[in-house]
Amino acid sequence: MSAKPEMLSVSEALARVTGGFGLIASELINLSEALGRVLAEDVAARLTQPPMAVSSMDGYAVRTADLHTVPKRLTQIGKSQAGGGFEGTVGADECTRIFTGAPLPDGADAVVIQEETDVDGTQVSIKESVNTGAYIRPAGLDFQTGDVLLRAGKVLTARDVGLAASMNVPWLRVRRRPRVAFIATGDEIVMPGDPLGVSQIISSNSLALGAFVRVLGGTPVNLGIAQDTEASLRKTLAGAKGADVLVTIGGASVGDYDLVRRVLGAEGLDLNFYKVAMRPGKPLIFGTWDGIPLLGLPGNPVSAGVTSAIFLRAAMEVMLGTGDGALRTETVRLGRDLPQNGIRQDFMRATLRHDTDGQLCATPFELQDSAMMARFAAADCMVIRAPGAPAAKAGDLVLITRLDTGISGF
Repeated sequence: MSAKPEMLSVSEALARVTGGFGLIASELINLSEALGRVLAEDVAARLTQPPMAVSSMDGYAVRTADLHTVPKRLTQIGKSQAGGGFEGTVGADECTRIFTGAPLPDGADAVVIQEETDVDGTQVSIKESVNTGAYIRPAGLDFQTGDVLLRAGKVLTARDVGLAASMNVPWLRVRRRPRVAFIATGDEIVMPGDPLGVSQIISSNSLALGAFVRVLGGTPVNLGIAQDTEASLRKTLAGAKGADVLVTIGGASVGDYDLVRRVLGAEGLDLNFYKVAMRPGKPLIFGTWDGIPLLGLPGNPVSAGVTSAIFLRAAMEVMLGTGDGALRTETVRLGRDLPQNGIRQDFMRATLRHDTDGQLCATPFELQDSAMMARFAAADCMVIRAPGAPAAKAGDLVLITRLDTGISGF
């Protein structure tokens, strides 16, 4: 598809990006490797849990029919413990010692906790009556064989791993981690710790992007820094073979040394679009190169971060099946006055706090320069302002998107 000369809206650009990706293949992994992975198929329990009625407390297994009046003296005829149940039957005026998790013996229909008993050898005095089923976990209380408890598309937490183990599932089919190859461009870029020459800057974008790819569930493939020559860029691009996505950082606008479109175009880039009506992030490229979907991000650190949070996140969601890539938004209060917006949709970096009334309140930073990485790192969300939005007052309702997208916790 050829690019339109005018800038696309963010919504149209996002629709084109999500439409350019499909669900990635799956693979089978050991349960011990499942944290943070995305399920490719539903998972059903392979057993019933608990498999039989068990005690939820330490005490004595009894027949409630024997306890119409208390105190009542019963004879202990055995014991039941986890891994070794009592094989006999509890008869009239009898009981068994029982421990938490142990099978309920035949004949018994309740458990009396040990604090409600007095014991003298095999004679157990029950001080309080109980109802049928007291302190008993019935068979299948948690789940039953065949119950589907984990659904395809779920990002697995530590709790999910524990649940799968309880379901007696040792292997899981998950989505393969998408391989995201990325290249930083520019003679002015050096890696952290390298000697810094005149007019050179640190390559923060590559490290930030690699970390973000991991958070999104992918495998980052850092191809390094391409110098501002066609030969250098072509050589670096060769390493992208086999990637699921190619991301270039910088070189996406119209300067004399912005080579990405020129070099890729000469090598068969099918360009979808190259400008988006957003701030920051206007010079954004999307297309297909050598069969690989390509995102060309702006070089300014915040511009690269904002476009990654919107467009790369969306692509990863589609590939992994965790969502449709739509921008997740919510409405909160505005923390300070804002002037009328310009012609591009604005994504203002902001902090998110509760105000004195307990309402969530987003306060955009006073300075919104796209080179201010410290502000971006301190932001909790972005306030989204439509093109031409009128001036807004503190306390007005505004739309935000959070910046904490990633693997869930425990």
